[in-house]
Amino acid sequence: MARSLVLDGESLVAPGEIRQATRRFAAPKPGDLIVAKAELALSLDLSIRQFKSGVEPGAIIQRLTDALHQLRRRFHPDVWDVVVPIAQSHPVADYLHQDPLTRWSFEKPRGYSGDARLLDFIYGRPEIEDAVASSSKLGRSIYAHTRNASSSLAVRERRDILARRVDEIASVRPGSTEILAIASGHLREAPLSRALGAGAIKRWVALDQDPMSVGTVARDFAGTPVEAVNGSVKSLLGGRHALGMFDFVYAAGLYDYLPDAVAVKLTRKCVGMLKPGGTFLFANFSPATDVDGYMETFMNWALLLRSEHEMGLIAGESVTGADVKVSVWSGSNRSIVYCEIERTS
Repeated sequence: MARSLVLDGESLVAPGEIRQATRRFAAPKPGDLIVAKAELALSLDLSIRQFKSGVEPGAIIQRLTDALHQLRRRFHPDVWDVVVPIAQSHPVADYLHQDPLTRWSFEKPRGYSGDARLLDFIYGRPEIEDAVASSSKLGRSIYAHTRNASSSLAVRERRDILARRVDEIASVRPGSTEILAIASGHLREAPLSRALGAGAIKRWVALDQDPMSVGTVARDFAGTPVEAVNGSVKSLLGGRHALGMFDFVYAAGLYDYLPDAVAVKLTRKCVGMLKPGGTFLFANFSPATDVDGYMETFMNWALLLRSEHEMGLIAGESVTGADVKVSVWSGSNRSIVYCEIERTS
C-alpha cells in the first residue's frame, strides 16, 4: 500500500500528486473523455442559465454539486484530470467565486489547501464576518449553502468530537493531562473544552507549520496551558522537537494530504509519543463524501480520500507488534472517517 511520492518541503502531498496517489484503474475507455466533456458543458451551462434566471442559489449549487460528484465517480481519474481545469475556467466560476468560502479555497491566500482561515469560514467564526458581509448578495446566498454542505457539517462535527475527547481523557487524569495537536490550525476545538476552562489540562501543545496559525494560537491562548509550536510533519518525523509524552495526540485534517508511506510513519511516531493508556486519533475525509467534485473543481481543494478499511490498514501497518487497541468509525454523515489507537500498556 505504501507509495513512493515526491513530497513538498513539509512532507505533504504536493497539489498535482493527489490524483497521482489515487491511480488504481486501468486505462480509460475510448470516448469517455468526449462524453465527460459534453456532460460537464451541459451542467455548467445550465448553471449559468439558472443564475441568470434567478433560480434559488442553494438549488443551483445542490444540483451542480451532485452532477460533479457523479462525473468524478463515473469516469476514470485521467478523464477527471482533464475535466477539472475545464470546469475551473468556465464562466460559471465568476458566480461561484462570489461565495467567500469557495473563493478563499480556490485562491489559497496562505499558499496551501485547507488552511485555518478556510476552516473559520466553515465554522462561521466572528473573524470572517467582515469578509462575508462585504461579499455580494449572491455570494452570501451561496455561502449559506456551502457552509452547511455535508463536508462543512462533518468538519464542525470533527471539531466537536475532538473537544469532547479531550474532556473525556482529562476527566480520567484531571490536572495532569497532556495533549498534542498536530497541524493544529487555530485550535478552534480548545474553546469548546470544558476541561481547559476548568484547569484540568496540564499542557496542550499546538504544532503547526503555518506561522500565521502559530501566531493566532499564541495570541488567543496566552496565559493558558496551550503552547504554540512552529513545526511540520517533516520536522516531527526528523526528531527536531523535544515534546515529551502525551495522554492524547491527534491530527484532525492532516491525513487528507499524506500519502500512505508518510501516514504510516507519522502514525508510528505518534503512537510512540503516547503515555501508557494514551490515545492517538487521526481523521480523514472519506470516499463517501458527496461534494468531492465541487471541492476539486471550483474550490481547487483536492484530498486523499480514505475508507474505514484503508484507515485500518494504516493503523495496522503502523502498530505491528505493539500492545494497542484500534477502533475505526465514521462520523454521522460518513464524510469523515476516524481512527483511534489506544496504547494499552
